[in-house]
Amino acid sequence: MKKILAFAGSTSSTSINKQLATFAAENLENTSFDVVDLRDFSLPIFSEDEEKNGFPEDAQNFSDLLDNYDGFILSLAEHNGSYAAAFKNIFDWSSRIEAQVFRDKPLLLMATSPGTRGGLSVLETGMARFSRQGAKELISFSFPSFYDNFKEGKVVDTELLAALKEKINTFENAVNQ
Repeated sequence: MKKILAFAGSTSSTSINKQLATFAAENLENTSFDVVDLRDFSLPIFSEDEEKNGFPEDAQNFSDLLDNYDGFILSLAEHNGSYAAAFKNIFDWSSRIEAQVFRDKPLLLMATSPGTRGGLSVLETGMARFSRQGAKELISFSFPSFYDNFKEGKVVDTELLAALKEKINTFENAVNQ
């Protein structure tokens, strides 16, 4: 059975993006999954000076983790229209270890926010970047107004749920090809 890794581009203990990534993974039908929390990886801020000291153990651990999966579900937090600093940092370290961060494997890239744009700015940034860093098949989904549309661990808007499940199905088919 194929296996995917789900995670959020956030280190918030109450991350709505982690909730969305976990929900998407739980809706896979024929694929197993693990969920990882970026808070489990403690890294210095990336710089060339830091890199001269070698790769931090947690950067190597995260990069090695990516080798073990057939695809990825990532939901990006949006801070000031871009990646959250913690995600950008682990992404920078990972890309120095292996430029094809996503290992030429499928990626379901999502974003959510409390607002009606649903993290669309960071989603667009990720779509442009990740296709050049190993996301073999890049499927995207913007989830608007998180607190109105996601309650008690479920998507309550039926149209939004149907659209999300369609993306999950497309992603799962790509993983299982």
